[in-house]
Amino acid sequence: MQVLESIAEVRAFRKQVGRLGFVPTMGNLHDGHLSLLRASRPHCDAVLTSIFVNRLQFGPNEDFDRYPRTREDDLALLEAAGCEAVFYPTEATLYPQPQVVAVDPPGELASILCGAFRPGHFKGVTTVVAKLFNIVQPDVAAFGLKDYQQYFLIRQMVEQLEIPVQLLAVDTGRAEDGLALSSRNRYLSEGERAEAPRLYRLLQQVATAVGRGEDASQACQQAMAELEQSGWQPQYLEVRDADTLLPLAASSHHKVVLAAAYLGKTRLIDNLMF
Repeated sequence: MQVLESIAEVRAFRKQVGRLGFVPTMGNLHDGHLSLLRASRPHCDAVLTSIFVNRLQFGPNEDFDRYPRTREDDLALLEAAGCEAVFYPTEATLYPQPQVVAVDPPGELASILCGAFRPGHFKGVTTVVAKLFNIVQPDVAAFGLKDYQQYFLIRQMVEQLEIPVQLLAVDTGRAEDGLALSSRNRYLSEGERAEAPRLYRLLQQVATAVGRGEDASQACQQAMAELEQSGWQPQYLEVRDADTLLPLAASSHHKVVLAAAYLGKTRLIDNLMF
């Protein structure tokens, strides 16, 4: 496995392979990340993973400084999984000057749900992904659906800017008890880890209720109330049109229930399409 630290090295590697798959990450890898690599494999000749903790997508009071950085463990996992190359840039490599040119997704899609609580987050996400696409020039790029709003906005960016990359949407990786795999799960205490799967169970309950024809708003309010009674601090729990991310319309065929809530000091997000 090649570890590439400069843009020139990435571009040289790109010339040596045929169809290239790409898995962008912030490191502290787990099996959810490896599932993206596995999903990419049938579509390409080689897979390149990037590891970069992107300052642009963190707010001023968020966990940029303490976000887990586990280089040696990450490289060992990727090599064991058969990844051909890893792009591991420093901040100076990716942002040699202040990044004043940015991708700014539309507010009606980027300032709702997670975006309402993390101003500028998706501007930072789409900007770094666009930059990585330009550097890596992949044929295929894989993203997990746990961050559904993120995937949705990246898909919009790719379609509207005519970026020549095929996006693969990969189902959320989960622990045996249903908890969505996340790098931030390591922040949870033992008691919080035991409580955390409640979020997914409630998403399942909401999806079942809406599927039976019950009112979506009422089902979400009941789920929010249970989270609060169980010691969570929920930010939102909503059912949206999966094709537009907007509130449900009578013609909605694909639905997604999305949630974000704090359990202690850890922010957990999850979603379920139905």
